[in-house]
Amino acid sequence: MVPVTLFDHLELTLTHSGQITLTCLGLSVPDDHENLVYRAATAFFSRTHLNQGLSLTLTKNIPVAAGLGGGSSDAACTLMALNEMYENPLTSRDLADMAIRLGADVPFFILNRPCVARGIGEVLRPIEKWPKFWYVIVTPGFHVSTSWVYENLKIKLTKDEYNFNMITLERDPLTVSAFLENDLETVTASHFPVINTIKKSLVDAGADGALMSGSGPSVFGIFGSRDHALSAKKDLLRKNLGDVFVVEGI
Repeated sequence: MVPVTLFDHLELTLTHSGQITLTCLGLSVPDDHENLVYRAATAFFSRTHLNQGLSLTLTKNIPVAAGLGGGSSDAACTLMALNEMYENPLTSRDLADMAIRLGADVPFFILNRPCVARGIGEVLRPIEKWPKFWYVIVTPGFHVSTSWVYENLKIKLTKDEYNFNMITLERDPLTVSAFLENDLETVTASHFPVINTIKKSLVDAGADGALMSGSGPSVFGIFGSRDHALSAKKDLLRKNLGDVFVVEGI
């Protein structure tokens, strides 16, 4: 898992209302307890008993239900921002415990660096040698339910896959295409063949490798430079496969 420079924007203002309010701008998302930002703020105040009131404004830029972890990153940001605003009443361990209760990907965004994730996402091992890649992300114009993908997933356990991946990741230079694999892709791509079309288009445009992100439907291609990524974006826009983003790894 790798964080990239595709951001939502979140403003937090302490108030004296004793209540949490959330205003959402940009892409359409819930503005109540269904939103992970609202739930993260509620969890923080429940844990610390510090709530004097909070006004939140979320400008949503990351595609929704697209396999990019946008809601999880927003929840992690909310926890960390509130902790800083209240002069760190919670330890790193406290934040990690709260994060996993909010969602499997939230602990990753608390750490916010390239990691191998195990368990349900809470066991994180940073990757020390991850190169500075550029990524072209293509998000087709439909949503995919993560729960639906997992309900339809049939997977066989592979012995020593973790150890193999770690050996591959620690190689210098790193050959990305050697370990690009996403078991969830078999489910999503079988129902939405455009996933495979996007992957091929990214490789044809010069990507070192391409893969569906999370449960999809977003697909990313890996590039060694910004110029190559921007050139690929032009090619992909002409094919009208969806929204296209050029981002840098963090």
